[in-house]
Amino acid sequence: MTRAAEVARSFAHLHADAARVLGGWRAPDAAQEELRRSYLAFLGSHPEGVAKAGPPEHLTASCVVLDRAGERVLLTHHRRARQWFQFGGHLEEGDASLWAAARREGREESGLDALEPLPDPVQLDRHVLEGDFGHCREHLDVRFAAVAPEGVGPRVSEESLDVRWWPVDALPEGTRAELSPLVAVCRRALGLV
Repeated sequence: MTRAAEVARSFAHLHADAARVLGGWRAPDAAQEELRRSYLAFLGSHPEGVAKAGPPEHLTASCVVLDRAGERVLLTHHRRARQWFQFGGHLEEGDASLWAAARREGREESGLDALEPLPDPVQLDRHVLEGDFGHCREHLDVRFAAVAPEGVGPRVSEESLDVRWWPVDALPEGTRAELSPLVAVCRRALGLV
């Protein structure tokens, strides 16, 4: 059995879940619909396309965390990229679903152990990676949204240089073009606007 076939077999449950979720997801606009269709086409030709060990481009899952008022977003200063992002990363064989991967990544990277994202994605984003990311070249990110549980503070994980709350109207320099629309989508999805 080839390495690609082994990876496809190990991640078959996540591939099936991604195809199901994306197949049933109602895109909010034409650009998101085009991405949804391109993700499904990618999955159709890459049975190992949900794994980091698969092709250089692959699905990832992320989670945007807002406070209960929808006025602040919790971001991670990514150790490798040296930029502020929402929480997220690669799907792992032990993840039951895309949603479970987004929840795991959100919990691991924020330290918010009771974090529970909404059940459905809020946005898709395909982006080329810049910098030293080894085998990875492009992420087809499936983004979820969550409200931070009350009474618990975030913790910095080993993947981050920092984890910090930012006002939604004063995001870190250099991130606003991407994060502002994402945060707005998440605020709407969570009913915080």
